[in-house]
Amino acid sequence: MTNSRTSIARAREVLKIEAQSIMRLIDRVDKNFARAVDLIYKSKGRVIVTGIGKSGLIGKKIVATLTSTGTQALFLHPVEGLHGDLGIVTREDVLLALSNSGETRELIPIISSVRHIGAPIIAFTGVLSSSLAKNSDIVIDVSVEKEACPFGLAPTSSSTAALAMGDALAIALIDKRKFREKDFYKFHPGGSLGVRLRATVRDAMIVGDRIPRVLTGTPALQAIVEINRMNVGFVLVTDKKNNLLGILTDGDVRRMVSKGASFEGHAIDDIMTASPKTIDEKASLAETVEFMQKKEITSLAVVNEKKKLKGYLHLHDIFGRGGSVSISLTY
Repeated sequence: MTNSRTSIARAREVLKIEAQSIMRLIDRVDKNFARAVDLIYKSKGRVIVTGIGKSGLIGKKIVATLTSTGTQALFLHPVEGLHGDLGIVTREDVLLALSNSGETRELIPIISSVRHIGAPIIAFTGVLSSSLAKNSDIVIDVSVEKEACPFGLAPTSSSTAALAMGDALAIALIDKRKFREKDFYKFHPGGSLGVRLRATVRDAMIVGDRIPRVLTGTPALQAIVEINRMNVGFVLVTDKKNNLLGILTDGDVRRMVSKGASFEGHAIDDIMTASPKTIDEKASLAETVEFMQKKEITSLAVVNEKKKLKGYLHLHDIFGRGGSVSISLTY
């Protein structure tokens, strides 16, 4: 039991140290970070990421994140670079060099060679006075107070900090490039997410008796009971020909109750929101996700070309949860 407690305590300490290391990066996201984003965004070439050891492994992860989110990137091993692979670097590329100490023996010659090629250099380093920092155009401070390793030797907090800053860089570039879900699909056609986003709304929508629906003219209280029974956060209103007329959400009900509204004697038509947001059943899931993000909603009524109600769709059903939906809809 004692050994178990010791392991748990150590693990928690490691996570705390690494979390604190990431939190300290927040104040270092400054004009230099913004310059790095702009430099990569305006570059006509690629991001060439380099580093060795643990920094190299983090560099490969950063490359994977960049390439999957619309920024062309390649990993250059410093040793291989010194033996011919530097030929992949052009003056239109941007070199992103990773080294906590900034004095990595195998890395410094690469920096010198890239400067001769004419490509700009961005450094992720923990030592701002290092050779790497002095020879880079933009320096991002990823220093940590201490490693999570009890000996202070194994790269732990430092590699986590570099990885987190790489993620921040990649996501900032997503915003800069206006990269969207449909673009993400282009780079993930073979994965399960790619397959889902390539499908249509019809393939993922909820249909039949699982649609929360009442007819026009239904008493408001009965419609509220239906919201509670179906437990998906809303009810759709149609006429007898299945034309979609409106929606009532549990959020609408709560707001009305808080204002002292009475539902007695009222029909659903009196309190519903007319003309709810919809998506065509033939639309791709990729464009549907983008539409939902733009409108800041999590569910949509699904209609056909004649605006007949066919079903409904929740983000969770697109991304793989399946089953019934229990999260409230907000319009």
